[in-house]
Amino acid sequence: MSLICSISGEVPENPCISHVSGCIFERRLLEKYIQEHGTDPTTGDAMTPDQITEIKANTVIKPKPPSATSIPAILKSLQDEWDACMLNSYTLRQQLQTTRQELAHALYQHDAACRVIARLTKEATAAREALATLKPQAGIVPNVPVAAAQPMAVDVKVEDDGEPIGISEDVIQTLLDKAHVLTSERKKRGKRVPDGLASSDDIRNYKQVASHPGLHSASVPGILCLDLCAADNNRVITGGADKTAVVFDKSTEQVISTLKGHTRKVTRVIYHPTEDVAFTCSPDSTIRIWSVQNGKCSTIIKAHKDSVTGISLHALGDYLLSCSEDQYWAFSDIRTGKTLCRVTDEIGSALTCAQFHPDGLIFGTGTQDSQIKIWDLKERANVANFPGHSGPITDIAFSENGYYLATAADDSMVKLWDLRKLRNFKTLTMDDRHEIKSLTFDKSGSYLAVAGSDVQVYLCKQWQELKTFKEHGGLAMGVRFGENASFLASCSMDRTLKYYGSA
Repeated sequence: MSLICSISGEVPENPCISHVSGCIFERRLLEKYIQEHGTDPTTGDAMTPDQITEIKANTVIKPKPPSATSIPAILKSLQDEWDACMLNSYTLRQQLQTTRQELAHALYQHDAACRVIARLTKEATAAREALATLKPQAGIVPNVPVAAAQPMAVDVKVEDDGEPIGISEDVIQTLLDKAHVLTSERKKRGKRVPDGLASSDDIRNYKQVASHPGLHSASVPGILCLDLCAADNNRVITGGADKTAVVFDKSTEQVISTLKGHTRKVTRVIYHPTEDVAFTCSPDSTIRIWSVQNGKCSTIIKAHKDSVTGISLHALGDYLLSCSEDQYWAFSDIRTGKTLCRVTDEIGSALTCAQFHPDGLIFGTGTQDSQIKIWDLKERANVANFPGHSGPITDIAFSENGYYLATAADDSMVKLWDLRKLRNFKTLTMDDRHEIKSLTFDKSGSYLAVAGSDVQVYLCKQWQELKTFKEHGGLAMGVRFGENASFLASCSMDRTLKYYGSA
């Protein structure tokens, strides 16, 4: 059996064994290592020369040392140099391994520190905002029509991001009853075209009839979203990059109210269909409920811990759906400001938009990883997925007939989905680099408007393009139909609100 030195990997001339590690070494190499480091070469434990035991082995007797000029002397000198190189190489390998471990530990500590700092910064910002808003403000009067709404002094309610209180059986039953009524009404309407609905020829002849450039600050240009008041189509609410929302009256061409309070841009807005109330959301992770008459925020809902990317009002008018980059969607009561539930799926991805189905029992969400997800509100479960887009989802819209879903993404395509067969039955492909930011169906489900690089109107079922409006000088960020598609409103990054209709 041959003996191998644990340092040089060679057969030792004078083998010995370490009491500390039990390994075999060349005695002169081991003594030199102990003299320099005071530890065992393999384990790193403290060691002294007394802890070395020589091994008796048959070895070739060396000749007497020759003169320095002889070939054996040269070979001995080379052997000594080789031993020194091997010892140095072994030491460097050990030091490299130790340094790698120290670096990995330092990087882990740095990452943990950054996370703690980010969390503390967010908590401090939220605390300052809550402190700034804890003062008497005017709020909303629930269940009061727009024309009869009167301001009432209340305190701003700031809801924290604690655990959701849950959806009670009474709430679920209310949702089911409302869905039953809406489904029955839709079936009664059937295929009958609403009286006064604009025809396709009317829309082909639509032109720009008004443009309003001064609603938002010029220092931070861009109107990012809009919504029309269903009870009074003259009223429109817009959200801007200047952190404000503006309520504008088309008939008088006057600003009714400016809603200030968000600390970052306003990305989505909703005008309550029966009350003088508005909803806004922002990347500041909050949802705000406003009284339009006095421009005061009555409730701040903090259902999310990251940017709120989408909101949708339930058909009852009492509950709000929201989604966020924190991968959660939330269902909140606008009367109490409480979050009833907050849900995410197993394969999480940042949510980019959300929209209730007209019946209110299901809703859709778009994700950063190109997925369309359909959720059952009653069960809080993901019941269907629609893959097919190749970019982050920018907007989704349900048709009023309850059968169609339109989706858009950063792939320059609008996809139409049949909710009965759960399949994509039509794809509207735009030009390369054509951006799509907003989708909307009119209330009859007869027309689809697409806003982005321009504003386009399509005739549903035939999916024929009727009209393209190119009046905006920037990306069109939002679009909505007036009652019976009698006009079209759009907003843009060029800081203008435009109306299109019959001249």
